[in-house]
Amino acid sequence: MISYLPYPVRIDEIKVETEDGNLKTFKLVFENETQRKAWKHVPGQFAMLSLAGQGEIPIGIASSPTEEGHLLFTVNRAGKVTTALHQMHMGERMGVRGPLGNGFPIDTDMKGKNIVIIAGGFAVTTLRATLIYLMEHRQDYGKITFIYGARTPGMLLYQNELQEWAKRDDVDLHITVDREAPGWDGLVGFVPTIAGQVAPSPENSVALICGPPIMIKFTMPPLEKIGWTDDQVYLSLENRMKCGEGVCCHCNVGPTLVCKDGPVFTRTQVRKLPVEY
Repeated sequence: MISYLPYPVRIDEIKVETEDGNLKTFKLVFENETQRKAWKHVPGQFAMLSLAGQGEIPIGIASSPTEEGHLLFTVNRAGKVTTALHQMHMGERMGVRGPLGNGFPIDTDMKGKNIVIIAGGFAVTTLRATLIYLMEHRQDYGKITFIYGARTPGMLLYQNELQEWAKRDDVDLHITVDREAPGWDGLVGFVPTIAGQVAPSPENSVALICGPPIMIKFTMPPLEKIGWTDDQVYLSLENRMKCGEGVCCHCNVGPTLVCKDGPVFTRTQVRKLPVEY
């Protein structure tokens, strides 16, 4: 199957994102122009990054389809392959296979609606891609609300971009950290708490949520309290994805395969899954 063959790419840029150094963003460029043109993804999808002699890992695509010529992946150092990737340098080569899974319904259910994006920790990656896309097609969507939180200011990703987005008058930005920190004069509180305070209207709206399962769990009650329904909420899930093709079944939740049937699901769909989610 052609989808099992990774495209050769080169590391064009590496950026350390967080104060602990465990999150880096890799800018990858295609070695082959034909393959570059063939690559088509939508925000919310993921890809498999492969390193010779190490293996491959599923990582959400952090770049928008509108950012042509390269791909962005923000990688948390957590195991063998991610550690090996963190030790690589600009100019070195690796592989990328995809795009895989489904994405957010940017051209169908989201068109003409108000968009609420809620992100926690480094799960903001594919939601960064989504926000970039929405801003590039601003006339196609209503009000955009972006709620994002991390444990500390130093763990917030894309800080330069956050500063630029805050200057825009067509995006309602709410950035928070879990607790008070020296020099931080922004919002303080967990993402679910801030979502409840912002209380985005469900009228003609869609919510996109990605974060740790505990964050997702506690974000829903404040939204339900003000009238949000399950079919208005899209969740991006992660669950031990290995092959990305629905073959190995490592990512199954009951009969559902997160890598193939997702990783984006409506909350209506998630409610039908076993209690794991």
